[in-house]
Amino acid sequence: MFNDLSSPLSALATRRSGKPRDLVAPAPDPAQLAAILQVAARTPDHGTLAPWRFVVVEDRDALSALIVGAYRAEKPEAKRLELEAMDQFARQAPALVVVLSSPRAESHIPLWEQELSAGAACMNLLHAAHAHGFAGGWLTGWPAYSDAVRDAFGGAHERIAGFLFLGTPSRSLDERPRPESDRVVSYWPR
Repeated sequence: MFNDLSSPLSALATRRSGKPRDLVAPAPDPAQLAAILQVAARTPDHGTLAPWRFVVVEDRDALSALIVGAYRAEKPEAKRLELEAMDQFARQAPALVVVLSSPRAESHIPLWEQELSAGAACMNLLHAAHAHGFAGGWLTGWPAYSDAVRDAFGGAHERIAGFLFLGTPSRSLDERPRPESDRVVSYWPR
């Protein structure tokens, strides 16, 4: 079911996102997750600020209640299907790490570089999960942009970079279309 992990290049070339709703147990055990998070922290980081944080979510019922409550507060007219979707968001995949962009305002390092570092930490986390034989899916959606949800994990200066769901694929992972090189690569000057 898993792709070729025999070399670093083959692992990078074969990593694919798993749909969080299709990820099942087993998930990384505590030692594997700690190793995955250590790799995720080895990301480009101008100024060695670590402008990101990882929050391992252990209680999905509490997360569901938080997300559904925040959604209801913001959208009191929400219908049953919307609320069920918010509940299901919290319950996907057997493991979940919330990655926060946590910039250091006092630093001379531009905010944009700090935010890019948070994105790189998310990508490193997905690569590390793949290298351990798991799949991951990086989602944002409404919960990532809710101040009430963010406040449960961090402060007003932070933003949710993503909900990273981890587990074992329940089916073969789909290969999505990739852009042609000539569409995304150019050479300067030309």
